[in-house]
Amino acid sequence: MDLNVLLFENFTALDVFGPVEVLSKVRDYRLRYVSMDGGVVTNEQNIRIETEKITPEHRGDIWLLPGGMGTRPLVKDREFLGTLREIAGASAWFLTVCTGSAVLAASGALDGVRATGNKRAFDWTMSCGEKVLWEREPRWVSDGKFYTSAGVSAGIDMALAFVADRFGSEKAESIAAMMEYFPSENLAPGLRA
Repeated sequence: MDLNVLLFENFTALDVFGPVEVLSKVRDYRLRYVSMDGGVVTNEQNIRIETEKITPEHRGDIWLLPGGMGTRPLVKDREFLGTLREIAGASAWFLTVCTGSAVLAASGALDGVRATGNKRAFDWTMSCGEKVLWEREPRWVSDGKFYTSAGVSAGIDMALAFVADRFGSEKAESIAAMMEYFPSENLAPGLRA
């Protein structure tokens, strides 16, 4: 199964590389960096990543959408939102970090779904999806195939929760130990599906 990381200009580095560090430890996943047009994408910290152009073969599998300042114009980009809605609908699993939740909400893919996002931009995030069942307190929320997380470092905790749900807590614990990472408790226990 492919893990498709959907990048855009001015994404936040840890939103991507924290969850990728966790998910890359699951041997069944092939990592692919993709973007709307393919080519080099530059993030907020001037990291440049070569991406593949999204094609129909990318529609299924697992998706990861980071946040960052680049999400602000994306919530108004009709072409991006239309493609994102198609991808989310066809995905096996869809994970967002930080304000990536706002973009997925703006596409309509999270309508009727429990979700969270960056706490410092939570009011703006909520304004991007009025039909989303927003949860302000948790670090991450899972609802069906959607996993959403709060800001930046919360993406690592969400990715570990995803691994625990799919492959067992021992696998998630071994990945965290290998990373020398100490996961945070979710602030609202019992919200994970």
